[in-house]
Amino acid sequence: MRPRHTIPRTAIDELFERQADPAAFCDGYLAHLTALIAALDRREIASVVAALQEAYRTDNQIFLIGNGGSAATASHFAVDLGKGTRVPGARPFRAISLVDNQALLTAQANDEGYDSVFVAQLESLLRPGDVVLGITASGNSPNLIEAFSFARAHGAVTVGLLGFDGGRLRELSDVAVTVRTAKGEYGPVEDLHLVIDHIVTNYLARWLASEVSSGR
Repeated sequence: MRPRHTIPRTAIDELFERQADPAAFCDGYLAHLTALIAALDRREIASVVAALQEAYRTDNQIFLIGNGGSAATASHFAVDLGKGTRVPGARPFRAISLVDNQALLTAQANDEGYDSVFVAQLESLLRPGDVVLGITASGNSPNLIEAFSFARAHGAVTVGLLGFDGGRLRELSDVAVTVRTAKGEYGPVEDLHLVIDHIVTNYLARWLASEVSSGR
């Protein structure tokens, strides 16, 4: 849990005040998510799909990064890309989450600081044309900013799944989807990031299947 004093007042706070009963709160929360889903820019999501399709066509790697709940989504997204899109007769996507090597992550954080935990891995792995996909509600995490800055300087494509107003990472993203909420509304943003993961990877699995069936 994030310390309560660091979280600005959000629509979720107001929802609780109006509907403190758990069932009514559930209805209100789901209605809020429905409105956020309706407001998503479908063209932004399509641009994420296109970036990942291009990485597949060129046999480039996709690196996924995030912190906290977004780290879990990065791991989930990597599994959905690497395994969930597999189709007989097609090579798989080359996707890896950079949050999953705990020994490396903690060694780097301990020795050189947490801000460097992703860029240090990219220094040894990244090649031009690769994709770095960062997942963050605030868009202002220093370790993601460093990673995106490095990626752009070395010919990689940066893709952001963002929240709130997009933060600094929106400026550093070649492609971005922003779930626009009040600052501090982490839960709904993280919910929709996982929805976007499933939209993108379900589409890509079927795209690959169509490529195989058509002989391309």
